[in-house]
Amino acid sequence: MNCMRWIAAPLTAITLATLAAGPRAVAVEKAPTARAGLPTMKVPAPIDVRPGDWPMWGGSTARNNVTTAKGIPTEWEAGGFDNKTGAWQKEQAQNVKWCSRLGSQSYGNPVVANGKVFVGSNNGAGYLKRYPASIDLGVLLCFDEADGRFLWQHSNEKLPTGRVHDWPLQGVCASSFAEGSRVWYVTNRGEVVCLDANGFHDGVDNGPVVKQPAKLFEVMKLEDPTKDKFADALAGLKEGKLNPTLRAAFADAGLPVPDAVKLAAEKTIFKFDFKPAGAKHTREVVIKIEGPKIVGYKILDPDDTDEADVIWSLNMMSDLGISQHNMCACSVTAVGDLLFVNTSNGVDEGHINLPAPHAPSFVCLDKNTGKVLWTDSSPGENVLHGQWSSPSYAVLDGEPQVLFGGGDGWLYSFLADGTSDNGHAKHLWKFDCNPKESKYVLGGRADRNHIIGTPVIYKGLVYVGVGEDPEHGEGVGHLWCIDPRRRGDVSSELAFNLKDLTHPIPHRRNQAVIKEQGEVARPNPNSAAVWHYATFDANKDGNIEFEETMHRTCGTVAIKNDLLFVADFSGLVHCVNAMTGEPYWTHDMLAACWGSPLIINDLVYIGDEDGDIAIFALSDKKNLVAEHNIGSSVYTTPVVANDTLFIADKDHVFAMQDSSK
Repeated sequence: MNCMRWIAAPLTAITLATLAAGPRAVAVEKAPTARAGLPTMKVPAPIDVRPGDWPMWGGSTARNNVTTAKGIPTEWEAGGFDNKTGAWQKEQAQNVKWCSRLGSQSYGNPVVANGKVFVGSNNGAGYLKRYPASIDLGVLLCFDEADGRFLWQHSNEKLPTGRVHDWPLQGVCASSFAEGSRVWYVTNRGEVVCLDANGFHDGVDNGPVVKQPAKLFEVMKLEDPTKDKFADALAGLKEGKLNPTLRAAFADAGLPVPDAVKLAAEKTIFKFDFKPAGAKHTREVVIKIEGPKIVGYKILDPDDTDEADVIWSLNMMSDLGISQHNMCACSVTAVGDLLFVNTSNGVDEGHINLPAPHAPSFVCLDKNTGKVLWTDSSPGENVLHGQWSSPSYAVLDGEPQVLFGGGDGWLYSFLADGTSDNGHAKHLWKFDCNPKESKYVLGGRADRNHIIGTPVIYKGLVYVGVGEDPEHGEGVGHLWCIDPRRRGDVSSELAFNLKDLTHPIPHRRNQAVIKEQGEVARPNPNSAAVWHYATFDANKDGNIEFEETMHRTCGTVAIKNDLLFVADFSGLVHCVNAMTGEPYWTHDMLAACWGSPLIINDLVYIGDEDGDIAIFALSDKKNLVAEHNIGSSVYTTPVVANDTLFIADKDHVFAMQDSSK
């Protein structure tokens, strides 16, 4: 594809037919039926959080990372950590209220609601004795917002199928949604769960899920009889006894068992109970023979204040037939009783076939019960890799819309009023975010991408960029502004065969237009494209350079005062006019950017893989105000709640306030 500068006037459709014009071409073409003015827009607020809270990824269902918080520092020292204990050395810190340990890799953005901070990570911190840090898990951690004190952890063991479904050490990559006394999120195991935000600290095991088993240990059967402990432990169980191996396993998991316990046996299940010293409740214990292993469980009760209290869960793999690729990583959102989820359904380990092409890509659930209200599998067999985008929502021109970024590179809009067509979503519009001649190939050489960032809604318009799994490298990117008032296929182009210019070619996975087969792309008269940003010739030398290119992005845009900021995976921060797509400036962070910008009043914060947090002035002229390192890689996005800045790096979360004010 020839590099060129794309600038479009407000509310125009862009023609891609001028690609051959060369790198200095400017493509601007008015849509013959463009609608005047901007769409009306309404974004509902969560009904049961404090005004200064940050209860979901993006802060609201519009997903625009913007805040007017006060007292947010632009200078700080993160402080050091003791080499032996890992303890944070607060005396070395400046403008840091508290710091709490996460796992060894953290990708889930902090969410703050009703006095609690929720962060997705792996089990590197080892907060639970039954799960030491050596055991790989995905976890959702809950901290006290006031002082960073650890409150509870929701634990998710890795799937036995391995990295095809659940990549090692990545933990929980999604952000949660919190409201009232509940928190919802998608686990690494492909489950949507609803938790009690208070955990068991409220002294109640809230239902409908109660008496949840929590694994303590397992004793594996070994072929070498000199090392095998399974046989003796099993023999003891059949005699109604716990042998030394099982007693030691219980103690190591933080639950020492008294000498005198009575086992009740039923086939391969053994039960007993006792009241631990200082406990308020009788502890129920279950031991199961599960094939070649003995597994010990405790039944969670209100004494387990460091554990999560599950309200309900939906297993999307077993219940909906999805097969997530590498990870489930949707940051859910909710409106009223509706919970919107991207399932992450994707390819197999060979990256060619889709194990479940007709499984849902997008679902709407009842957030109170987990009941499936509708599903949609529009990307179908055209999913390129995985589906890790997150939905956004707004009422646009009086019609509620939920927007999903698909694994096929298309953005989809559905009616979001709780109704369905016999359990299927009601389609409003769809938009192909890739040029029709772009091609998907493995190994990082593709110029056709899917959507990882979240669509943002600003002044009634929709903004989204394309990207790819960072494991597949850098590459060409595209950023779009879309008018959400049109219906049907509102892509900027349609694909045709020259032998039939009446009927568009149906959507294809790897390449929409193959010129060698007599196929062409033509402008779509129903296009909703307002503008498209890919490259620009800033120095007017006739060449498109690295700093003049929009690359693949994992990130989401942030917009204020019609200034749009976005970071691409190659480490460039871009500033463009949100209404026209006119590029103003770029800045090279010199490290990969996985996250998204946060706008705080007249400043823009963005982190990178080197651990640097860059702070820019909110301006169409580049002004790097400050840059500070936080100690380790930042794969998340800074957030602000209640006049406090929260930044999660790969192994800690920091709460920052300007101590001089």
